[in-house]
Amino acid sequence: MTTTKLVYVIISFMTIAVVGVGFVGLVTAAVFSKFGNTVWAVNRDKQKSEELKKGKVPFFEPGLEELVKENVDAGRLKFTVEYPEAIREADVIMIAVGTPSAPDGTADLSAVFEAAQSLAPHIKTGAIIIVKSTVPPGTNNKVKEIIKIYTKKQFYTASVPEFLREGTAVEDTLHPDRILIGANEPFVIKKLLELHRPLNGETVIMRPESAQLTKYSANAYLANRIVFINQISDLAEKTGADVQEIIRGMGLDRRIGLHYWWPGLGYGGSCYPKDIKELTAYARRVGEGDGLFEKIDQLNENRLLKMLSKFEKAVGGWNGKTIAVLGLSFKPNTDDMREAPSMKVIPVLTAAGAAVSVYDPQASGHAKKILGDSVATYAANPYEAVKGATALIILVEWDEFRSLDLAKIKKNMTTDAVFIDTRNLYDPQRIKEAGLKYVGIGR
Repeated sequence: MTTTKLVYVIISFMTIAVVGVGFVGLVTAAVFSKFGNTVWAVNRDKQKSEELKKGKVPFFEPGLEELVKENVDAGRLKFTVEYPEAIREADVIMIAVGTPSAPDGTADLSAVFEAAQSLAPHIKTGAIIIVKSTVPPGTNNKVKEIIKIYTKKQFYTASVPEFLREGTAVEDTLHPDRILIGANEPFVIKKLLELHRPLNGETVIMRPESAQLTKYSANAYLANRIVFINQISDLAEKTGADVQEIIRGMGLDRRIGLHYWWPGLGYGGSCYPKDIKELTAYARRVGEGDGLFEKIDQLNENRLLKMLSKFEKAVGGWNGKTIAVLGLSFKPNTDDMREAPSMKVIPVLTAAGAAVSVYDPQASGHAKKILGDSVATYAANPYEAVKGATALIILVEWDEFRSLDLAKIKKNMTTDAVFIDTRNLYDPQRIKEAGLKYVGIGR
C-alpha cells in the first residue's frame, strides 16, 4: 500500500505601490501584478493614467501592452494620480522614477526625493520603500531623512536595482540573471525574498550601497566593452584586419567570451551615457576622479563624429546628395530615441547640405515629433527610403534590415551608391557583388 503526501505551498500576495510609470515602473508593475499581487501604479499625469487604465501603453515594448491589459482587466493592476489611494495599504512601495544626469554629470535625484516626500504621509506601519531608480550609493539615507519629516510610523528602506534591457524588458523581468536585494534588516530581507520568489533568477543579498554601486558597475563594464572593441576596430582598419574575425579569435577564450562585442558608432540609449557620466561624477566627488570612467565617456562622445567623417570621405561629401538612414531608435525592438545615433547623425547630414530620407519599424512617429517633418522624409519601408540615394546608412540592427533585397536596393539608388553598415550586419563581399560600395566598422 502506498500513501500520497500532499504538500501545500502558501502564497502570500502583497499590495504593492509603484511610483512612476515610465519604462522601469510600468514593466515592474505589470509583472508583479501577473503574480497575483495587487499593484497600484501612481504618477502625476492624469491623461497617461486614464490611457493606462484602458490598457494603452505610451511606448513600444514587445509583450508589455498585452501584459498590462491582461492585469488591468483582472483587477490586479490599477493606475492613479492620488498618492493616498496607492500608498495607504501598500506593503511594499517601489520608487521607479527617472534620474537624469545634471549638467555637471551628477545624478539628478529630485524626482526620487519628491516621490519620497509625496508618499511619506500615507505609508502604513512596517512599509518597505524600495529604491529601484539608478542612484549613487548612500541615497537611501537621504530618502529616510525625507520620509521621517512627514511620518512618525516605522518603515524600512531597501535598494533593488533593475537590469532591464529595452526590447526584452518583460522577459528580463520574468527571467533575470540575478536579483539584488540591498537591505540590512532580516525582516526586510525575508519579505523581499518572498516578493521575488516567482522570478527565475539567482538572488544575492547585499548592503544597499553595494546594490546601488553594482548597477553602475555593470553598465560601466558593458559600456567599456563597446568602447574597447571600437578602439580595436580602428586598429583593424589601419592594418587590413577584420574586427569580426578578431572578436571570434579572442572570444573563444572562456575568460573573455563571444558575447556583447558591438563595434559601431558608440553606446547610446537611456542608461549607458547617463550612468557613465554619473559614475564619473561620483568618483570625482569621493576623490577618485581622473580615471577609467572619465576616459570611457570621452572616447564614446568623440566616436560618432569621427566615424561620420570617415563615411563622408567614402561618399565624396554630403552636400547635395540624398542619404537614406535606416534605424531611428537607439536599439532594435523599441521606439526609444534617447541618445540614439540618429539624433546626432541626421542633424550633421542636413547641416552639411544633404537631403535625408529615413525609415524605422517603430520610431518614425517619435522622430517626427522630435525632429519635425522638415528635417527628413519619412519613408514607409527601406526601399522607398533609398530611392535616389547616394548612400544608405544602417544605424540599428532591426531584424528587417538583416535580410534586405540587395538587388532592389541597388536598383533604387544612384549608380555610385555606398552601403554604410555601422552594425556589420552584412558580408562585405556580398554587398560588393550586388554592385554597391561597402563601408563597415573595423573591416
